[in-house]
Amino acid sequence: MPEVSSLAGRLLVAAPALADPNFTRSVVLVLDHDDDGALGVVLNRPTPVDVSEVLEPWAALAGEPGVVFQGGPVALDAALALAVVPGEGPLGWRRVHGSIGLVDLDAPPEVLAGEVGSLRVFAGYAGWGAGQLESELDEGAWYVVDSEPGDVSVPRPEGLWRAVLRRQRSGLALLATYPDDPSLN
Repeated sequence: MPEVSSLAGRLLVAAPALADPNFTRSVVLVLDHDDDGALGVVLNRPTPVDVSEVLEPWAALAGEPGVVFQGGPVALDAALALAVVPGEGPLGWRRVHGSIGLVDLDAPPEVLAGEVGSLRVFAGYAGWGAGQLESELDEGAWYVVDSEPGDVSVPRPEGLWRAVLRRQRSGLALLATYPDDPSLN
């Protein structure tokens, strides 16, 4: 089996035809990807649950909207957090790609408070077994595009799918105008 080229730090943008309700019009930031599989979080699925309700010490660092996001269908009872940190980053933060990194939610928030920008908390994650993501890519379920630091902390996450597509310098930009229900055209 050929070695997998890592997609860590890139975005998976759901194709309009992707029928899985967990991923319809989703934008997934890939956090880890190797021969054993892939792991990421859905960036545009806010829940109505305030961060203060589940992780009160971190609420002051949460960006707008200050809610927990559904990171994917796997392990919904587990939380992970991402934050944008320019430079080297403090203890309790691990770089994923560029200035985007994972926050250790067991660390005291005060340690990161001065350096962390726009913390975002996710319940659950998206996961793929060995070769599964590659198969979905071959089927055309996802478009792989570059991420930008602002994708993690966009204040209007419901518009992220269209915004990411619109900024592409290819035919993908046209998909941003794809109707929610093509049968109504």
